[in-house]
Amino acid sequence: MGGRGFGVAMETLLKYLGSEYGNTFALARVFAFLSGPPDYGAGQLDTRRYGEQYASKGEDADKALLPEQTPFYKDLAAVAVQAGVCVDIFAVTNEYTDLASLKFLSIESGGSLFLYSNTDDSTLPQDMYRMLSRLYAFGCILRLRTSSEFKPGHSYGHFFPDPQYENVQHIICCDSFATYAYDFDFTSATGFSRTAFSHVQTKIWICEQGWRIDMYASEQPVLQIAFQYTVVVPPEELSASRLVSASRGKHMLKRRLRIRTLLFGIARNMNELYDSVDPEAVLSLLVHKVILASLEQGVREGRMLLHDWLVILTAQYNDVSKIVQFKNGGSIASQLDVAFSQCPQLQPLPRLVFALLRNPLLRFHEEGVHPDYRIYLQCLCSALEPGSLHRVIYPALMSYSTPDKQAYPRHSLSRAALITSGSPIFFLDAFTTLIVFYSSTADPALPFPPPQDCLLRSTINKLKQERSITPKLIFIRGGQDGASAFENYLIEEQDVDGSGFTSVMGFVSFLEDVTQSVMEYMK
Repeated sequence: MGGRGFGVAMETLLKYLGSEYGNTFALARVFAFLSGPPDYGAGQLDTRRYGEQYASKGEDADKALLPEQTPFYKDLAAVAVQAGVCVDIFAVTNEYTDLASLKFLSIESGGSLFLYSNTDDSTLPQDMYRMLSRLYAFGCILRLRTSSEFKPGHSYGHFFPDPQYENVQHIICCDSFATYAYDFDFTSATGFSRTAFSHVQTKIWICEQGWRIDMYASEQPVLQIAFQYTVVVPPEELSASRLVSASRGKHMLKRRLRIRTLLFGIARNMNELYDSVDPEAVLSLLVHKVILASLEQGVREGRMLLHDWLVILTAQYNDVSKIVQFKNGGSIASQLDVAFSQCPQLQPLPRLVFALLRNPLLRFHEEGVHPDYRIYLQCLCSALEPGSLHRVIYPALMSYSTPDKQAYPRHSLSRAALITSGSPIFFLDAFTTLIVFYSSTADPALPFPPPQDCLLRSTINKLKQERSITPKLIFIRGGQDGASAFENYLIEEQDVDGSGFTSVMGFVSFLEDVTQSVMEYMK
């Protein structure tokens, strides 16, 4: 104890890499490894705030443990951004480390936060290799502009907001996996006025101080994204650019600017709006919003906001679709369509909301969710593109009749699906974890684990190569190995515990609860 002077070390390192000693590096990327909480010198963290004292004091542990206890690392992140330094934090520990305070140093400098419970079976070496072998842009500036009828609301991602200009973010280090999300607000109650637009013109001004974009109106809503960044250009690209021969064999830095202008159509009615929904994009914004709500108001409030969002959406959909009939001032519950049967684009949303309520992101402290693990999940999910985030919240479950033949490409996450399918082999993709599960009734002649040259292995290898982080691969033989690692993902028969919206039969009862809530809302 008393030996981790992490804050002092990082402060000194950033000072060395900063402008005080000149621009020594075009890009400095720091890998920081922690085996426990910083407990010495500047930036030391008091881990006594984690324990049973919250139960005895009647405090909300989720509210108390999610905010940072000191602004030290947030201030240090600002120094890192100013110095052009990206920090990735690798925490290898099973003790409380207060990642809620430490996370800012990584995510605001464009880095990542990793958490491993031990070194025995961790994927830390593979994750380091992936990060070091990827192509990067650095010194990035991202700016978003819109036509006058709407404006950016919240922005989400691992960046540092510009202290002077709105909707401008600084990203020290960026790769092809980096994802940023925005939501938008109307600037007035009239929304998109069809008569307010005339034409579109874009002027780009580039000067020594940077760049400015002037954008005028269009007949359609316009969104413009400008991304300025630096890359390391290899010798072959330099020679192709007909540079002098003296530059051959040397890598050089090249500053680039990319402009993307997008024009959007306007839905003529609510049905067109519903038909244009992308469920994965909606899930992505919901996750960002509930993370923000959890940090600001607590996990309980985040759960309630998510539940209310689904209730309001369901009520509006039933009203627009003219499904609900009113008798004596109240609607009949049996007539409510909580499954969005008339709109395929909305149908996945109730299941995704149910799964999000079951996820450790929104489970309660007293249910056994470690605060550091929750912070790790928040940092992971806030940087994932919608398809990958979908896997984290609602994993993909598929089945195989043999290791070389797929049976069904998608199952619901329920035990009933396993029984009715009759398949002997199941493969679950939860993004950070891949599980191959052999049913207890599987033919003993089936090779276990699946051989390297089979279809199932090819699928697994392809997924591992495409991931931003290295997923852990687990093989389970039903009836012989402990199956809890697999069965814990089968959430649809499980209760949504402690939410205030509990059920006895999992997803089915959740829909019944939503029905009752919609009835109350529409009275």
